[in-house]
Parts: sequence; structure tokens; C-alpha cells
Amino acid sequence: MSAALGLYRGLTGLLEPLAPTLLKRRAAKGKEDPQRWSEKLGRASTPRPDGPLIWLHGVSVGESLSLLPLLERLRTSRPDATVLVTSGTVTSAEILGKRLPEGVIHQFAPLDAPGAIDRFLVHWRPDLAVLVESELWPNMIAAAKRAGVKLALVSARITQRTARGWSRLPGAAREVLGAFDLVLPQDDESADRLTRLGRASDGRLNLKYAGDPLPYDRARLGVLRDEAADRPVILAASTHPGEDEIVLEAFQWLGGRIGDHPMLVIVPRHPERGAHIESLSKALGYDTGRQGAGDDFSHDCDVYVADTLGDLGLWFRLARVAFLGGSLKKGIGGHNPIEATLLGAPVVSGPHVDNWAGVYADLVHEGMARFAPDGDQISHVWDRLLDRSPSRTDLQARTAALLMGRARELNEAVARLAALLP
Repeated sequence: MSAALGLYRGLTGLLEPLAPTLLKRRAAKGKEDPQRWSEKLGRASTPRPDGPLIWLHGVSVGESLSLLPLLERLRTSRPDATVLVTSGTVTSAEILGKRLPEGVIHQFAPLDAPGAIDRFLVHWRPDLAVLVESELWPNMIAAAKRAGVKLALVSARITQRTARGWSRLPGAAREVLGAFDLVLPQDDESADRLTRLGRASDGRLNLKYAGDPLPYDRARLGVLRDEAADRPVILAASTHPGEDEIVLEAFQWLGGRIGDHPMLVIVPRHPERGAHIESLSKALGYDTGRQGAGDDFSHDCDVYVADTLGDLGLWFRLARVAFLGGSLKKGIGGHNPIEATLLGAPVVSGPHVDNWAGVYADLVHEGMARFAPDGDQISHVWDRLLDRSPSRTDLQARTAALLMGRARELNEAVARLAALLP
């Protein structure tokens, strides 16, 4: 073990006794599940089934949901194996609870501390661990390797900042990356950075192209369409603090269009912000409803705040055009635009989409996504799209064709992962 990794293991071990107190405090603030926070200490809340076990890990909502198509293919390829999915956030756990197939187990990922990792591995005894994007936790990786677990890093995204950080510890970087039996970066830039850090890639896989259409309630969609009637719906999806004001400003500038009078639906990334967004909207004089307060979506609403989880498939299908949040301010990196275009909603986004840069480049090239840096530009793009948006079926077909071109990568990855299992 390199000196840097030995020091990291020692420090995390010294700090680990503080973890229960910290987790309890976070649970009191709603940042941890009050019933399940001990899972982060490696204390499992459910038994391990017999037979082979595949462990898939993605830290938050986007990463963990990107694992779903891979999960389905692995279950088909190895129906004898149990699949365990771990994630780190309360929101990801709530969404995965609705989306994971029956028989798939979800747990919160253990903290990257020696005791928590060891308890987790002793209980679950995974045969294969698949980490997505940039989940390079040294204690987790080293302990899994020592336990004989096969390791894969898939859809790996190594940013320039991440590479710069690891390059300061070249020995540690080679040791951590060398533990993986399979490394599949999502783009050429990540592959080049991995090579410079000492681990050549084994191919390519971008799970962001592999998602299935978001689920929805068909009957409820019919009710919403009847309520909207002749009013086109603009959707602002996965908004973050500071973006709702800009979206509402853009909607205000759009004004009362002759003949159609659009409606705005805001779906915040974190539902607990719904009441605040409702107050922002009402302060501007809009007739506002909020799902979390029990208000129904109504033809008379100007703005509707859909502050619940798991309904984006419904709203994307209803919307004439969608704005995707997490993109107007640096540091978040944007959200998945394919979820919208696959359901026929053209995308407007802010410029800060680093986590989805390759996907956006493809969609912009095909005319399926557009960038707008502020409320004024968002309003102008909405105005043009409401007049001349591509047909829903055309947009869906073009997105499906784009995804089909990437299907071979997923098929090859599944075969190589299955080959690592006993």
C-alpha cells in the first residue's frame, strides 16, 4: 500500500467513531433516512440471499438511475445472481425504491471508512462490484480487492480536476485504478486521463445513452391533458436554488401569447423546496397550484409546482418544451437531456452541463437541444419553440436512432461483466 493510501486509511479509521453522531445529526435535518442511516456504517438491514451477488454502486440520483439498463441486462444474463444496488443520498433511495425491479436489493452505501467497509463486505460477500462514473473510494476499492471481489469501473468520467488531483499522488492513483479488472470510460477525454494516471481503458461505455423511457401513469396523463386543453405546457425540470427565479422571470417575459396562454410546471430537484417556489410564483401574481399542498393541476393555473418524486415521465410527455435545471450555475453539471427528448420534449438548458457534455453535443448537433444562459434568452427560445417545435414523434424517433447507435457498447459491456462472475 502506498504511503498516501496508508495515511488515508489511518485517518479515516481515527475519524470513524464520530460517524454515528454525524449521521444522527444529519438524519434530524432530513439529510439521512432516520430508519436506515446505520446502513452507512455497513450494518445491513436485510439478509443476504444465497448464490452469486452483483453489487452496483452510484452515489446519487443520476448515477444510480443510469445503472438501471445495465442492471436489467445483467439479470437477464445471470438470472441466478442477486443484484444489490447502493447509493448515497435520501433522494436517490426514494426514487430507486419506485424504479428497482422486484428482487433487487437497495442499501445505502457504506462510508469509506475501514470498519464500515469491512462490515459491509463481510455481510454481502459480493462476487462482482460495478462502480459508475467517478466513484474512486480508496478504502472501498482496496478492501473489495483484498476480499477477492472482481471490480469494474463503468461509464467512467474523469474530469480534468479529478485527474489533476490524482496526478499529485501517482503511486496511489496507479494502486487504486490498478485494482479494477475492467475499466470502461464514457468518452475519449476520460480514457486519455485514465491512461496518464496509469490505467489503460478496456473499451467504452456511456450509460447516459442507455436509459429506457421514464415510467408514467397513463390514466393520469389523460386527465392532465384534458385539464391543459388548449394551453401549451412549459416544463422546468430538476431545478436547483437560484434557478426558479430565473425560470419564473423568463415565463413573465414570455407574457400572454395570443391564442394559447402557456402554463408553466416546475419540478424542483428536491421536493422540499416546493413551498418556497410556490411563494415566489404567487409574489409575481400568478395563479399557482402546488402538488405537495394537495392542489390539483388545473386549466386555470398559470404555474404549477409538482414537488413530488418519480413523476417526470408524466410531465415530459405533457410538455411542449422542457427546460432542464442544474445548468444555469456552475458546480452542478446539468441533468439528463435524453429523458426529455426520448419522450418528445425539446430541451432548453443553461450552459453549465459538464456532466452531460457529450450527450448535449450530440443533441445540439441534431437540433434537439438548445442553450440559453439567462432568463431573457430562455424566454426567446421558448417563444420560438412554442411556434415551431419539432413534432413529438419526430423527436422521439431521432432520439431512439441516436440511442440505437450506442446499443453495441452496452451489449459488449454486459458480456464482459458477466464473464467476471463465477
